Amino acid sequence: MKSLLVKIFTPLLTVLFLLPSCKKLDLEPTDRFTDINYWTTTAKASGVLNTAYGQMFNNNRFFLNEALSDNAYNGRGDNEGAASIASGTYDASLGRIKSEWNDHYSGIKTCNLFLDNVDHVPDMDPALKERMKSEIRFLRAFQYFQLMTWFGDVPLFDKDISLEESLSVSRTPRAEVLAFILSELDASVAGLPVNTAYGDADKGRVTKGSALALKARVLLYEGRWQEVVTTCEAIMGGSNGTYSLFPSYEGLFLPQNEHNNEVLLDLQYVPVNRTYNNLFDYAPISVGARLNSLSATQELVDSYLMIDGKTITEAGSGYNAEDPYVNRDPRLTYTLVYHNYKWKQPDGTIKTIYIKPGTDPDQSTKMDEYAAGGVSSPTGYYLRKYYDPTSLANFVSGLNLILIRYADVLLMYAEAKNELNTMDAAVWGNTIRALRNRAGFVDPAALNFNAALGQTGLRTVIRNERRTELAMEGLRIFDVRRWRIADQVMNGWAHGAKYGPPSIDGGYIRANQRVFEAAKHYLWPIPRDERALNPNLSQNPGW
Repeated sequence: MKSLLVKIFTPLLTVLFLLPSCKKLDLEPTDRFTDINYWTTTAKASGVLNTAYGQMFNNNRFFLNEALSDNAYNGRGDNEGAASIASGTYDASLGRIKSEWNDHYSGIKTCNLFLDNVDHVPDMDPALKERMKSEIRFLRAFQYFQLMTWFGDVPLFDKDISLEESLSVSRTPRAEVLAFILSELDASVAGLPVNTAYGDADKGRVTKGSALALKARVLLYEGRWQEVVTTCEAIMGGSNGTYSLFPSYEGLFLPQNEHNNEVLLDLQYVPVNRTYNNLFDYAPISVGARLNSLSATQELVDSYLMIDGKTITEAGSGYNAEDPYVNRDPRLTYTLVYHNYKWKQPDGTIKTIYIKPGTDPDQSTKMDEYAAGGVSSPTGYYLRKYYDPTSLANFVSGLNLILIRYADVLLMYAEAKNELNTMDAAVWGNTIRALRNRAGFVDPAALNFNAALGQTGLRTVIRNERRTELAMEGLRIFDVRRWRIADQVMNGWAHGAKYGPPSIDGGYIRANQRVFEAAKHYLWPIPRDERALNPNLSQNPGW
């Protein structure tokens, strides 16, 4: 779908959505586009559909949602409201709260406009029209799912509404929004093709597998375990598309492997026309970054297992706090940058990253060394995942960002099976063992199923596997919220590497103090400005 993305930015659509429409034929204007005279060709309908794809999500939230959780810290600025939300200092006036609300409803408006008007397009191929309707219904369900997850009850409407109506709508009960989302996804599954049915020009469009995977995620967040199992099996069985783990965890996030069989849904980017450069502020400074505004926490680093499958606190794991990155889960190296990291450069050479204070051989620059209050990482870690070796100056990249991948399907399946208390060696082998095999584990102790752990022990293992497999992909905040542990893991200090005063927290940097109030923070407040415009919008508890 790379070639189609260029069309998203046509000025024609801006005119369409900004100017008022005219309903009576005898008043149809001839000097501008309206909902009467716009819907005249399939190409114009495709343009609106592509706009809806472009509104689905964005790269800033993809990365910075990690800083809302215990995985990362937004140390400079308040990018996407991450610093305010993580520290618990926000309220209903925060810009992120307002933009989250507005952006999703803008996307919903595009979807509703499409569905309200696409039948007016003359001579449109019926099969193509039905497929495009299914795509739009998926995208609308995605928008409502995001809204419901953050805000709970939200206004629900399946047709475009007027400005007057928008100023008087009330919040729809969450249960009704949920039922609508699941109904829309079921309709999308029925009308969408499988992933292998698309030609190269249409790669990146949503598929049956995309709709099933999003449905599984919705059900997962609801704890509807048997339905999660059934939905995941519909993907894993092969009748709704061809999906598998990409052989290399490192390679999964490289541009030459885009659209591989692990990808069920991703954000489409293309060099020049639609790009991002977040790693300009996340990667090591010595390899060309500007400064650091997003860095992993020590808590995330500590969650990576030893290569023998033991946690770092288990007896016999071999973990050494003075040499902490040796014999660890290989996914750590493919995700984060730590002291003495061997950074692969585009020309094939290796650059050593020096982060521990006083270790850089060139003390005149010591770009990446931790220094309190400096421009380097405030936790002593940088980001490697999604580094694009083909990126332009300032890390400008067209590398797609994966929103749902097959590994997540396997993790959802494993979690649901364990919650149903039906986890066994076969399920483990097809899920957790498969992921660890791909990651590079070879020790039988790390790979073999351990029934003696019981349901509770396996829950801990599966949740941790989810954390490390999907680290820095924006999902952790939703997991800690649905597990209802955010008030545990998001209260107190977020730490960095062991470069702080030895007498405080064992020498681990105190990077940021977090506050999460269980009575209010599991739902975001309805934006202040929206409630000022519309008094029918009630507020969430505690706000």
